[in-house]
Amino acid sequence: MLSVCGTPIGNLSDASPRLVETLSRADVVCCEDTRVTTKLLAHFGIRAATLRCDENVIEARIPELLERLEAGERVAFVSDAGMPCISDPGQQLVDAALDAGLDVEVVPGPSAVSSALARSGLSAAHFFFEGFLPRKAGAQKARLAELARIPGTLVIYESPHRAAETIARIAEIMPERRVALVRELTKLHEEVVRGTAADVAAELAERGEVRGECVIVVEEGGGSDVASGPELPLDDAIAAGLAAGESKSALAKRLARVYGMPKGDVYARVLELA
Repeated sequence: MLSVCGTPIGNLSDASPRLVETLSRADVVCCEDTRVTTKLLAHFGIRAATLRCDENVIEARIPELLERLEAGERVAFVSDAGMPCISDPGQQLVDAALDAGLDVEVVPGPSAVSSALARSGLSAAHFFFEGFLPRKAGAQKARLAELARIPGTLVIYESPHRAAETIARIAEIMPERRVALVRELTKLHEEVVRGTAADVAAELAERGEVRGECVIVVEEGGGSDVASGPELPLDDAIAAGLAAGESKSALAKRLARVYGMPKGDVYARVLELA
């Protein structure tokens, strides 16, 4: 049995009895960082073997783990915090296990996505989870311009060191939208900063350093509130599409239509930048 386990995102009291039982019975606990997971196990008095399976090594680990599952072992998979596979490693292993006809179960646990939505006070009737935005300014703006037209609340993960800058860019693209910066979820200093994107960006700039894990929730809009301005450079639009995981062919086809260019020319540029 492969058990995909959600772990606390801050407050260890959020660990469920089922999580503790599953980890206690596991023959091996696969994790992002063995140091982080060892502390979690020690907190609950669990002695279990751990195996590093972060995004850099998980693909190479899959054959070994499938062999262990086929031999009848119990394999638990955790990320450092929250639910594996959601902007964290794990999906490749689940996919491989299912393809091999092996049993997979989910042990539900805390998720920063749903927790931030609930804490933000913004509508969660329809939402889109983006995860992390591209880091480069041009690619980030291009991606935000695409996200602005999605009919739903946006949920974005961000580093505390880049949160203020990212919200300032959101204010450029979606100046009328409210945002909520939710940080340190479930921890002692949990906080939500709400207001228009411009107001929140200004408050964060005045504060200076932002600390803790951050989730940015952006109010749903109809697309008509998106700031008008010059068309983004083609290279920035390509960078945003590649960062979002769009296939090269589909990206070239879409941008050729948007920019009124031959698909072959756009595809050649996509290949140069990929």
